[in-house]
Amino acid sequence: MNESHRIQTLFTDLYHGHPWIDVTLEDTLSLITAEQAAQRPIKNGNTIWEIVNHMIAWRENVLKRVQGEVIETPSNNYIEKIKDTSEEAWQQTLETLERTQKEWLYFLSTFNKADFINKYPVNKLTYYQHIHGILQHDAYHLGQIVLLAKITNP
Repeated sequence: MNESHRIQTLFTDLYHGHPWIDVTLEDTLSLITAEQAAQRPIKNGNTIWEIVNHMIAWRENVLKRVQGEVIETPSNNYIEKIKDTSEEAWQQTLETLERTQKEWLYFLSTFNKADFINKYPVNKLTYYQHIHGILQHDAYHLGQIVLLAKITNP
């Protein structure tokens, strides 16, 4: 198994497979309603929905980086208040997250392993570090979502 395939497996496991941490994005988020996702149980904290949108934006950002694009990260770090808190909007958010999953898996299936050593010019981290970084980022925020889901469970 080559490294790109191993990383694809990590992406798949964390999203809807059998990761070592024993929780997945899909399973966790499928149990959360729009009402629950929009709750802010911690003053000055983020909602589940804000965290998911933040994850989506960073998945898109890093994918563009490892495709050679230089991205300017906004000062809000992709954390924005949710305006439409309908169930339909929540389902659209989950579909967007799934789209980013498919984009990452496609990218990794076509990625030239020689490019792992390429460096992103802004922070000088390699593409390999960026790719593993987004996995770590997803796992970190999944942990937050799991805790917030326990607090906001209706």
